[in-house]
Amino acid sequence: MKLDSTIAAVVTGGASGLGEATARALAAKGVKVAIFDLQAEKGEKVAAEIGGVFCEVNVTSDESVDAGFAKARAANGQESVLVCCAGTGNAMKTASRSKEDGSIKHFSLEAFNWLIQINLVGTFRCVAKSAAGMLTLDPGVDGERGAIVMTASVAAEDGQIGQAAYSASKGGVVGMTLPIARDLMGEGIRVNTILPGIFNTPLMQGAPQQVKDNLAASVPFPKRLGNASEYANLALTMIENGYFNGEDVRLDGAIRMAPR
Repeated sequence: MKLDSTIAAVVTGGASGLGEATARALAAKGVKVAIFDLQAEKGEKVAAEIGGVFCEVNVTSDESVDAGFAKARAANGQESVLVCCAGTGNAMKTASRSKEDGSIKHFSLEAFNWLIQINLVGTFRCVAKSAAGMLTLDPGVDGERGAIVMTASVAAEDGQIGQAAYSASKGGVVGMTLPIARDLMGEGIRVNTILPGIFNTPLMQGAPQQVKDNLAASVPFPKRLGNASEYANLALTMIENGYFNGEDVRLDGAIRMAPR
């Protein structure tokens, strides 16, 4: 797919981090970008800077996502590109014993479901609704109508202690990549997923420097945290390369996460 001013794109989680970098990279190619995010102030700022449109969207709500796509399409036309970066995380052991008093507790099922709803169901909700819209487009080269990039995590394959819910949510994204690509193959819509390692996102920037240094040292090569622009570069490659389909790709400096 050639990325230029004839293309419209939606980036979920586009107000910061990996999503922001991707929104900026798409806009630099001339693409008309709509940002879906709950961070209104940041989202409006990024959208203004890239000449895009901001849509305040909660990916766990059908109504909110529908309203976001309606606003984005009214401004930019039907998107042929979707990049899903919206997501969050939490950490707690499945069951654990208190060191202080020996009391036992287990992972809150409410917290588990909350994470699944955002990271997995929220991603699928946006993919399904965007794909339905892409089906209305006329086919281009090789019959292509669209390209979708989802975001998982290396935790999908080597989750750490306390990451049962997070790993399940991201493993679900990996697991549905090929089936969705197969669902949409007859309509010319490609689907791929990126599994980022440890990236220098706003969430990580708030960590103590020693913690960041230790994490960087654990990466085989290069010994640093990933940059959001490197995620964006891979996302654009997946979109532009017409033979890239049904793949899950780690972007992690060859790291394999230890138990803790």
